[in-house]
Amino acid sequence: MPYDQDLTNIETTANSSSMPVAGVSLVVGALLSACGGQTSQTDPNTPLGTATMAGPPEAIVAISEAEAARFLCQASMGATREQIARVQSLGYSAWLEEQFNLPLSSSRWDWLISKGMNDPIYHNSQAGFDSCAWRKLISSPDTLRQRITLALSEICVISIDGLVNGGGWKAFAAANYLDLLEANCFGNYRDVLQRISTSTAMSLYLTYRGNTKYNAVTGAFPDENYAREVMQLFSIGLLKLNPDGTPIMKDGIAQETYTIDDITGLARIFTGWDFDLTGSNTSTPDYHRRPLIQIASKHESGASTFLGATIPAGISGDLALKMSLDVIFAHANVAPFISRQLIQRLVTSNPSPAYVGRVSAIFNNNGLGGKGDLRAVIKAILLDDEARRSDNLSNPQFGKIREPMLRMLTWARAFNAKSPADDWRLGNTSDAGTKLGQSPLRSPTVFNYFRPGYVPPNTSIASAALVAPEMQIVSESSVVGYVNFMQTAVNSSRGVGDLTLDYSSLLSLADDAGRLVDELNLILAAKQISSSNRDLIRNAINGMASGSDSRRYQRIYAALTLVLAAPEFIVLK
Repeated sequence: MPYDQDLTNIETTANSSSMPVAGVSLVVGALLSACGGQTSQTDPNTPLGTATMAGPPEAIVAISEAEAARFLCQASMGATREQIARVQSLGYSAWLEEQFNLPLSSSRWDWLISKGMNDPIYHNSQAGFDSCAWRKLISSPDTLRQRITLALSEICVISIDGLVNGGGWKAFAAANYLDLLEANCFGNYRDVLQRISTSTAMSLYLTYRGNTKYNAVTGAFPDENYAREVMQLFSIGLLKLNPDGTPIMKDGIAQETYTIDDITGLARIFTGWDFDLTGSNTSTPDYHRRPLIQIASKHESGASTFLGATIPAGISGDLALKMSLDVIFAHANVAPFISRQLIQRLVTSNPSPAYVGRVSAIFNNNGLGGKGDLRAVIKAILLDDEARRSDNLSNPQFGKIREPMLRMLTWARAFNAKSPADDWRLGNTSDAGTKLGQSPLRSPTVFNYFRPGYVPPNTSIASAALVAPEMQIVSESSVVGYVNFMQTAVNSSRGVGDLTLDYSSLLSLADDAGRLVDELNLILAAKQISSSNRDLIRNAINGMASGSDSRRYQRIYAALTLVLAAPEFIVLK
């Protein structure tokens, strides 16, 4: 779609709510430029627990409002005045510890039950899933836990649309998958691998539920989907890595981590797994909350060799799985491969090898000899000098594009979005032309919405040998679709779904465009919007009428839309 046609769409929408057209067009034009111009393609969940070294007390140093807001942009679902003050009061490390120790809030599964979604009429429906997913992301007080759960769901990917041949109840299968990630996201990554490997959702998405051993008569071999992806995407990656995440080279050639023989050997482990229908059947969703069980007659009982290890013949399928995941987890690649992706999801798309190396070292040893301690890894990522240094604000190679879901969630959290009836009717927001182009657990492929190594072609990013993962879902139409969607969302007279927002804190600022823009710049963008773009937004707001509450709200809506479209809000450092 041509740029001028897209901007006409924005201008039409802007005129309907008295927003200055010039302000929208200029900010969106800047956004398109910042995004590189040309773009391309479009209970079993209880954590097993780990010991974490507490470390020395954090030195009490003064943290500015902007520094606290920037930290929250990386560590939470969105900043609020209250959370900014909390970070300033406690310090970064103590705030993290407070978040680690918050209790789990009510589960997505339990919300579905409370809404009667286990009624047989919903057996073949996805109804309720989007609502229970958005509800936690927007309203749960454990904001760090929700951020890490989202990050893990984009590394260990399933999609509700891919849960086929599972006896129905897709909403419950997907909800339970997010619940198990949430329950274990502050635990040990080895436990995460165990939980996802025995979840009904993963077994359906990567097609190993009912997987059976080799049949000499029919020539049927075990399905290899999960064996491939658990190595390629969830643990060790395609190439052998140094501890700092750089590829190991031999004679100038990167070395592969596994071969087809390794996939074939590991696939034998994922035979014989099926639903636990003990005491029930698929007429209720309960089986989706239980781990898979072994059907011995379908399991390959012979020896299985992969990654230089052999799982012996004659052992149970459960023990074979445990031993196999231990082999994978022991691989030297797990620490740098997972650490780098977590850094990308929280802080910056292009972490230095030294940054990856420091986090990888903590992944391998939390200080007490433990590997895979996610609490220690999260602290290492967010407290690292590279994450906290203010001079990275002027480093053009630092930072990341805030993915569309996080942009919307930042706004929703900042202004206390609520669903009066606890229904959370945002729905599926995957349409890029009219909504966000992204929605929880609705990735189009197992490779996530965007790949961690994605390089947008024919851009300065490519010329600088950098990556920009989120750019894989950026296009001219998605940029405009996002702005239009958010303009509708921020306007409380129309809103989005059934959300209500509280802008009362802005009302006293609305007649003063400078103060209004400064407040939004802090809460939403950690004071990172440039002076020139702040001037642009202020001038646009000053062109609007003021003096009454209805006019003040129109100014608030316009200012919010322009800040949410600002390049420095979307490309955050």
